[in-house]
Amino acid sequence: MYIIKHRVYFYILSGILLVASLGSLIFNKWNYSIEFTGGALLELSYKDKPQVDDIKTALSKLGWGTVQVQAAGEKSVLIRTKDLTEKERQQLISTASLGEDTQIVRFSSYGPSIGAELRQNSIWAIFTVLIGIMLYVAYAFRQVSKPVSSWIYGLITVIALAHDVIIPAGIYVMLGAHNIGVEIDVLFVTALLTVLGFSVHDTIVVFDRTRENLRLGAKETFESTVGRSVSQTFTRSINTSLTVLLVIGALFLFGGETTRYFAFTLGVGVIVGTYSSIFIGSPLLVTMANIIEKRKHK
Repeated sequence: MYIIKHRVYFYILSGILLVASLGSLIFNKWNYSIEFTGGALLELSYKDKPQVDDIKTALSKLGWGTVQVQAAGEKSVLIRTKDLTEKERQQLISTASLGEDTQIVRFSSYGPSIGAELRQNSIWAIFTVLIGIMLYVAYAFRQVSKPVSSWIYGLITVIALAHDVIIPAGIYVMLGAHNIGVEIDVLFVTALLTVLGFSVHDTIVVFDRTRENLRLGAKETFESTVGRSVSQTFTRSINTSLTVLLVIGALFLFGGETTRYFAFTLGVGVIVGTYSSIFIGSPLLVTMANIIEKRKHK
């Protein structure tokens, strides 16, 4: 009940986080990976890995413009450059080896048109998931009509999910603008879609308890019913999120360089999603119910 009663403070906190995140998304340069912009990615494993700066110096002599070199664990490096011909690929491998014993771990190449199509499909994937979730929630809660309709449940779920995606995305883009190793890639999009799935599950658990309490027909206000529902599911939501964060933390610490920022995005998304399902989604139900009630009186 404390959460519902003091919901304005949580709205303010979320508003500040959303404004800061939107500012980051608008004013920071998005550091896209080659999967979205086109180019080549080479991962080399060294028996005795040289310094990254030495590899950068050697590659700068090729005259290809910007070539990004990033350490990937103790023995490997990731090299990102323009789209390459077969001859240029062999030249890159030879130059980056610096005479050391190396092994090609992976090589990927994406054309600009493929990158643009992949970026567009990623946006559509997130948008489609949001619409699909709203329709599903509206259908699942179709028998709940008082004091708010099932469509309000669906709309609030989408608002909470947008909140859960914008904040981690804003943080990620800000990091990418200041750290060349943080790039917007397919793993980032996968992390956001995973966050959507986790967040909607957490939100629906609270909403479903509200639906059950409304069906029992207890003689209390809608605000009291929602507050009681949040209290009944609070411990479960926190425990579930902590369990997930333990796994994500292990992935972040021990999963290697390629999955580190994927785990970071997931971790931020889980924290924000848990917060929104408890402190934003359910309080918004009460706010919408009050707005509807005021309009009826007018």
